[in-house]
Amino acid sequence: MTHPNALTNAPDPRSAPLEFLQQLYAAAVRRALPLHTLGAFLPLPPKGRTVVIGAGKAAGAMAHAVEALWPQDAPLTGLVVTRYGHTPPRPEGLSQRIEILESSHPVPDAAGLAAAERIMALPQGLTEDDLVLCLISGGGSSLLTLPAEGMTLADKQRVNQALLDSGAGIAEMNCVRKHLSRIKGGRLAAVCAPARMLTLLISDVPGDEASVIASGPTVADASSCLDTLAILARYHIEIPAAVAAQLHSGALETRKPGDAVFANSEVHLIATPQQSLDAAAEAARAAGITAYILSDEMEGESREVGKVHAALARGVALKGQPFQRPCVILSGGETTVTIRPRLPGAAKGRGGRAGEFCLGLAQALQGQSGVYALAADTDGIDGVEDNAGAFVTPDTLAQAAEKGLKLSDYMDRNDAYGFFDALDALFVTGPTHTNVNDFRALLVL
Repeated sequence: MTHPNALTNAPDPRSAPLEFLQQLYAAAVRRALPLHTLGAFLPLPPKGRTVVIGAGKAAGAMAHAVEALWPQDAPLTGLVVTRYGHTPPRPEGLSQRIEILESSHPVPDAAGLAAAERIMALPQGLTEDDLVLCLISGGGSSLLTLPAEGMTLADKQRVNQALLDSGAGIAEMNCVRKHLSRIKGGRLAAVCAPARMLTLLISDVPGDEASVIASGPTVADASSCLDTLAILARYHIEIPAAVAAQLHSGALETRKPGDAVFANSEVHLIATPQQSLDAAAEAARAAGITAYILSDEMEGESREVGKVHAALARGVALKGQPFQRPCVILSGGETTVTIRPRLPGAAKGRGGRAGEFCLGLAQALQGQSGVYALAADTDGIDGVEDNAGAFVTPDTLAQAAEKGLKLSDYMDRNDAYGFFDALDALFVTGPTHTNVNDFRALLVL
């Protein structure tokens, strides 16, 4: 399969629908690559030092982009952390000035803790003549972990896993993460002052809210300790009693808008989900297919969002409403998966949001002729598996029946990976070195 970073002429969607969908994904990913977007936001070198810090699935690629675009005769040092296996190959001839570390995602580990401690120490002692470039992308919440006082790393891991399994939305999860941290929720900005701070963001969240992306380590946060307690109660997640007491007292409050630590701070979005969907739509139209973007902010239970998309596609296929065939329907955002309880001794299911979406989509499409779909995460990893997502075709259910696969069984154990792997319908790209979250494309012929 063609790697998504390498665009070629789009194939004919009528004769090669799955290859066509892959090319739309490739266009979306290409639009979000840091080397193509970051340069327009870089300032001139300061009078003093320039220190680069950052975290996220795109942090390695962002660091390489800064190294390539920053004047070679201007001082530059720094440290960023990305997910294991997500450090891109260093371009030939590019000298290393920014160290790249790796840690665990989506559950933090000791390497992430060590990286956070080093990143917190790096900007200390800077002056107003210095510049801090903060490179932030999705995934930074777990990659950059520094538990609040009274919490151990094991506590943080347990809470993080419970949030992931609960079906909580990304804003809810990151509200909790911010308040149970010593680096998130604007706290990293406090150690950067009084230096000028420029935060460059690749958005992976609905609404592109800067304080939610990677839990906003250098951005003011309007959420509260009381909000955090309400979320923990809503999803029945326990925390140490000493930490709960600090939340009730407000001792773990984040840095708020108007705080003096943000006086010399700027924030810029360099890539967003909407821009990537626009790029995919442009690629579809160039191939003669009308494209419709539903939204870049879709949230909700993945399988249910899949069923809604199926109803829309069937309306187009059977009634020509609300769109005329042929067309491609695009959407983005960040859906959630609520992990179902397992029976004693039952194997744990594998898969992520994109695969779960495809399960719900396939179930509701009922083998509808002329409808082909690809759902994938733009970072190239669906959850913690080795696939980016999966394909659904008019033959998906028939192929499953031939193999004796019961779709509802796979849904009951959240095993999208197992289902689509058995059908040879996984979409595998490897890390893309960017992250603008969910990508969904439904082709109706």
